[in-house]
Amino acid sequence: MFQGSMVALVTPMTASGEIDEAALERLVEFHIENGTDALVPAGTTGESPTLRTPEHAEYLRTVVRLVRGRVPVLAGTGSNSTTQTLELSREAAQAGVDGCLLVVPYYNRPPQEGLYQHFRAIAEAVPLPMVLYNVPSRTACDLLPETVERLARISNIVGIKEATGDLARVQDLRSRCGKEFGLYSGDDATAMEFVLAGGDGTVSVTANVAPRLMHEMMAAARAGDREQAEALDAKLRPLHKALFAQTNPIPVKWALAEMGLIGGEVRLPLVPLAGSHQPAVRAALQEAGCL
Repeated sequence: MFQGSMVALVTPMTASGEIDEAALERLVEFHIENGTDALVPAGTTGESPTLRTPEHAEYLRTVVRLVRGRVPVLAGTGSNSTTQTLELSREAAQAGVDGCLLVVPYYNRPPQEGLYQHFRAIAEAVPLPMVLYNVPSRTACDLLPETVERLARISNIVGIKEATGDLARVQDLRSRCGKEFGLYSGDDATAMEFVLAGGDGTVSVTANVAPRLMHEMMAAARAGDREQAEALDAKLRPLHKALFAQTNPIPVKWALAEMGLIGGEVRLPLVPLAGSHQPAVRAALQEAGCL
């Protein structure tokens, strides 16, 4: 169900800070028209820490309604509270999403047994496919392969988004968890190599602005066509770098505003892209044919 180029969807917002449904509809159609393989709303790139719980649930309902079953929706429902994650995951199930993306609990830094019990509790309580999300640079906690191996034995834990950039983990996780367990890159700069090494796809920030190129690059990598994948990724590399010039999603929301797709607002404590970074982001957009 989850494979290829999956966009870590931004949450478009109005100048007053509310979710911009008109811009969201433009984004959904933009991705479906350009081959994005799945939408991943309300994750890190979707500014999930600033979404209020009722707003988060309503946002997921809106995404599902706009998508109309045309591509899978993998909803970000994780937090650093098991109780809140359960609540959000149940709301997501009621909204009709196809699966939940569960980030490693951040800030409170649980031990590996705590991580196991956290994810197990969610999976056992909510009958949806669950994808783990390991991003130690944000959570200050690394979900280790041996813990993933234990979790993979739970029938509805179906994969992991690995954002460490450690390509050695692809084969380690594959050998531990089996060929049916989904392995997804969470690091655009290494996503091509991740999939060529045996991964199944990526949850991508870059796909927000270059969905067609990311879809084609992932398709080539999944087919084992290194030459074609490298040629396509060469066009994307400036974006992979520029879109992380400041904290994600600051640059990508600015880029989408430049493309006329959203207004570009972010919620505090994030702030708009600094002027010193704007020329590099604009140049990367032009090089990839986005402008």
